[in-house]
Amino acid sequence: MISRVESAAATRRSLLDAAAALLNEGGPEAVTLREVGSRAGVSRGAPYRHFHDKDDLLAAIAAEAWDRLADEAVALSADPARPAHDKLRDMLSGMLTIGREKPHLYRLMHRAPAAEEMLRAAARSQDPFLTVLSDLVGPDRAHHYGALLLTSVHGILGMEASGQLSREKWRTDADEILETLLGALPAG
Repeated sequence: MISRVESAAATRRSLLDAAAALLNEGGPEAVTLREVGSRAGVSRGAPYRHFHDKDDLLAAIAAEAWDRLADEAVALSADPARPAHDKLRDMLSGMLTIGREKPHLYRLMHRAPAAEEMLRAAARSQDPFLTVLSDLVGPDRAHHYGALLLTSVHGILGMEASGQLSREKWRTDADEILETLLGALPAG
């Protein structure tokens, strides 16, 4: 028999999954609590028992995405067999993948104002990223180069989304740009 807590957790999970699907299909505008409840197969009132409002639900989706990135970053940073350069490339490639495959989610993860839950999850992804970057450039320069790399990833995604980053136009692509950036990092 399923306990009340397990049932509530399953309902919340269903609501989050339904909302994430709606987000991927049509952006934040497509996410309504009524449609989320309908897709999840629950009562009209169920979404309101788990989330204060649509913004609360969207913040939970973004926080989960940041948590997944953080889990990947923690696992990568803890692997002693992998070179720091490879770890960093994989971390940044994870962001590129989200931006390419789930652009609405990516924009949601970076929109302001960010909810506290989302900020905590994003901060958790930053620590292993900066640890690996410190191994490459030293701790005194890790934040500076971290900001440079992350803003570059955002720029890459923006140019790709607008059709402005093409091999025909620039004779390069996002993966080559990322390798160029990583190769240009100074030694620690």
